[in-house]
Amino acid sequence: QVQLVESGGGLVQAGGSLRLSCAASGLPFSSVTLAWFRQAPGKEREFVAVILSSGDVASYADFVEGRGTISRDNAKNTVYLQMNSLKPEDTAVYFCAARGPGIANLRRPVTYIYWGQGTQVTVSS
Repeated sequence: QVQLVESGGGLVQAGGSLRLSCAASGLPFSSVTLAWFRQAPGKEREFVAVILSSGDVASYADFVEGRGTISRDNAKNTVYLQMNSLKPEDTAVYFCAARGPGIANLRRPVTYIYWGQGTQVTVSS
């Protein structure tokens, strides 16, 4: 049984930082592509960042470029998202997701097979 469990969300003031974690089990972690998405109330789920299985290649949404870093620790079966200089518009539920290898459509949620339950991030102004 595959499980992805996010943690690290919470309430933070604008300008602050958070480090989200996603612990995975039940899948060949070192072989999968991992991504973070987010969904704000009334909005569609949107891509935040992705990291390939090797960890050498990562890609970011424009709104997080320069403020966020995605990383993975294959020994711990965990993927991270460090977010700095947080803004109120970053308020959302953040989800981690996993899929097989390949570089097509990395930013499309529909291409991801496994999802966590999400962790709430709230940024106050």
